[in-house]
Amino acid sequence: MAWSIADVARMSGVTSRTLRHYDEIGLLAPAWTANDGHRHYEEPQLLRLQQILLMRELDLGLREIREVLDSGADRVTVLREHHARLLAEQDRLGTLAHTVARTIAELEESEDQDMVKINRPENLFEGFQPDPEIEAETREKWPEAYEQSRQAVEGLTPEATEQWQREVTAQMVRFAEHMAAGTPVTDPAVQAEVDTHYQGVCRFWTPCAEAYRGLARTYVEDPRFRENFDRIAVGLAAYQQEAMTVYAETRLS
Repeated sequence: MAWSIADVARMSGVTSRTLRHYDEIGLLAPAWTANDGHRHYEEPQLLRLQQILLMRELDLGLREIREVLDSGADRVTVLREHHARLLAEQDRLGTLAHTVARTIAELEESEDQDMVKINRPENLFEGFQPDPEIEAETREKWPEAYEQSRQAVEGLTPEATEQWQREVTAQMVRFAEHMAAGTPVTDPAVQAEVDTHYQGVCRFWTPCAEAYRGLARTYVEDPRFRENFDRIAVGLAAYQQEAMTVYAETRLS
C-alpha cells in the first residue's frame, strides 16, 4: 500500500514542503515518484519518518539523524545518550518552573497590581538559556561580537551579574510604563530609554543596525524572552521590539 505526500503530511503533521526538503537532502526519499512528479510513500518510508520525528524530538540535527539512520549504528545506544540529555533538560525545566512559580507568588503578594514590584529581579532570569538556533545564528553572522559578548558575560562576578539583572528589570518596568501610558515608540522619551538600553548592550558588544534589530526580534521570537517580558506587562516584548527597530533605523543606519 502506498500513500501520497498529502496523505503522509496529514497523518504525521509534517508539511509537504518539509517532506520534499527531506527528499532533497537525502534524508527521506519516497518509495517512488509518479509520472506527474507526485511522491508516494510505503511502509518502510513511514517507519523511517517515525524515527526521524523521534530523533527530532530528542533535539538531533537533520545531518546527525541521517548519519545515524544510514550508518546502521546501534540505535538503542544513541537513544540512551539522548535520554540522558532529556533528563538533564528536565532538571533545567524544573528549575524554570520553580522560578515562574516564585514570581507568581511575588506578584500575587504585591499590594499595587498596576505597578509590578519585583523584590529580586534576578529570579526572573534563573534557569533561562539562549535559544540554540538564535545563538547559532548570532555566532554565524557576528562571530567577533558573539565571542566578545560571551567573554564579557562570563567575566562578570556574581555581584555584578545581580546588579546588571536588576538594572535590566528596572528598565523593562520603565518601558512597560510608557506602553501602559500609550506613548508611541517614536516618542523622544521612549527613544531615550532605548538609547540607554543600547548603551547597556554596548557594555558587552557593539551591535550594528542589523544586529540590534536582530536582538529586538529575539525578544519576541524566543518564547523564553517573550514570556519574561510579558511577566512585567503583556505585550511588552513587541512594544520594545518596535522601539528598538525605530532606534536602529534612525540612529544606527
